[in-house]
Amino acid sequence: MWNDLGYFVMIGFAAQIVDGAIGMAYGVTSSTALLSLGVPPATASACVHAAETFTTGASGFAHWRLGNVDRDLMKRLVLPGMAGGALGAYTLAHLPSDALKSYISAYLLLLGLLILWKAATLRQPHAATPPRAVAPLGFFGGLLDAIGGGGWGAVVTSNLIGQGTSPRYAIGSVNLAEFFVTVTITVTFIFSIGLELYPIITGLVLGGIIAAPLAAAVAKHLPPRLLMVVVGLVISGLSLRTIVKTWGETS
Repeated sequence: MWNDLGYFVMIGFAAQIVDGAIGMAYGVTSSTALLSLGVPPATASACVHAAETFTTGASGFAHWRLGNVDRDLMKRLVLPGMAGGALGAYTLAHLPSDALKSYISAYLLLLGLLILWKAATLRQPHAATPPRAVAPLGFFGGLLDAIGGGGWGAVVTSNLIGQGTSPRYAIGSVNLAEFFVTVTITVTFIFSIGLELYPIITGLVLGGIIAAPLAAAVAKHLPPRLLMVVVGLVISGLSLRTIVKTWGETS
């Protein structure tokens, strides 16, 4: 599998460019690729989160250096996210998670459409609204991220932007908080199922670290309205794809 290291580096690079720029989809992108190769869901999630320990650290640091982080918002997300992530990792290691896919995707689809509507009706692109229910949002995001192999950004970033938080600060704060959530998930997996497939982890780490500074710069300089449109389209597209695929498997 070390012969495929370049392939995993490319996956990590592409996933981190998307995640660092719009605050989501690293885990979704990476997990989808691993599952297509036949890696079991729990092992795929463990590998992705082990790699994200490094990539989210690099991405979060880059966002912090560029001034994209709201420290108060980040602190309100960290502890609930860590608790939800630990519970989700433990659950995935012991229970099947396929039954949750369609429900999670339907929720994310609604959030994606809401963000697109807000982008279309935005009157003051730089105005920000203080977010509500941040702790439950962090817990729910961490839980789904561990169970689904990704989803922290899709749940947390999209919800914050949907509430009116500036896309730049939502993306930067969520990226930095994700580092602490990912460390917690990885440690839980280590004690639950252990870690393996180190070529995958190495490739994802290398690609993600290379891409992190570029992705943070993209988030800093893109207009908020454009970021909202990109986020909405990514969430809606990924969610719709999962729903259609789930229906096809059950029909």
